[in-house]
Amino acid sequence: MASFVSHNTFSMIPIFVAFLVVSSSLGPVLSLPLLSDSGHRQMANHTFKPAKEIQNLRRINAYLKKINKPASPDGDVIDCVLSQLQPAFDHPELRGQKPLDLPARPKGHNSTEVVSESFQLWTDSGESFPEGTAPIRRTTERDILRASSVRRYGRRHVRRDSTGSGQEHAVVFVNGDQYYGAKASINVWAPRVTNDYEFSLSQIWVISGSFGNDLNTIEAGWQVSPELYGDNYPRFFTYWTSDAYQATGCYNLLCSGFVQTNNKIAMGASISPRSSYNGRQFDIGLMVWKVSACHHSTK
Repeated sequence: MASFVSHNTFSMIPIFVAFLVVSSSLGPVLSLPLLSDSGHRQMANHTFKPAKEIQNLRRINAYLKKINKPASPDGDVIDCVLSQLQPAFDHPELRGQKPLDLPARPKGHNSTEVVSESFQLWTDSGESFPEGTAPIRRTTERDILRASSVRRYGRRHVRRDSTGSGQEHAVVFVNGDQYYGAKASINVWAPRVTNDYEFSLSQIWVISGSFGNDLNTIEAGWQVSPELYGDNYPRFFTYWTSDAYQATGCYNLLCSGFVQTNNKIAMGASISPRSSYNGRQFDIGLMVWKVSACHHSTK
């Protein structure tokens, strides 16, 4: 188990997305993607006057901004989703089921200390969700386009460069015995990374197996990752893998696996306030513990 800060630097070829620019020289016929009744995109040709169409699109965008106000000052939209409809229950073995009752905390850890439930920006507006629901950060097209591929979106990259691993670690760890959980208080900062493909994080890391093909991890903490989130906010995250980051696992709720039972915290949402040099310090408390032979919980 370890609480550590990781700074990942590597070089890669940026992905360029070509955008269609409408101008008078393109002619009057353009092919636009439309949504069918089933929600799938279809291609259809429409003839229109470019200037008129641009004006119409501006009106539509202005209207959407007016009625779809982000729940968070950082631009995130947080959806209220019934707990049994969260991504974990898309898994064939969980489909049709509901989350189990909240597990009891380990003995001696039924803390009565006051904990702020408003440490994420999206709650600043007073937004709250009822029991039986999960606040889930909405994934956008821009989020996916920043990834190397749809398949790799939300998954940790295991890359090597010619100068080494590309990662710098500061680690505090304990091993050599039988453990059933871990607890940590982690100072929250907003470090600036030098490019969109760097990330910085601080986390509690519960692992078993070796760093070969049988590594199992449960991870939770905060991270700054412009590639994943599109900004430099520190964001609360979880991660898991059962095969050393090869084919299983993902961040937050971006695949089937992690079941969320808390209706006050959104995975991937930004954390506020943050610590400042020679100023006030802020931290988040994390605890991961084993509740049965096949279930784990993080709070």
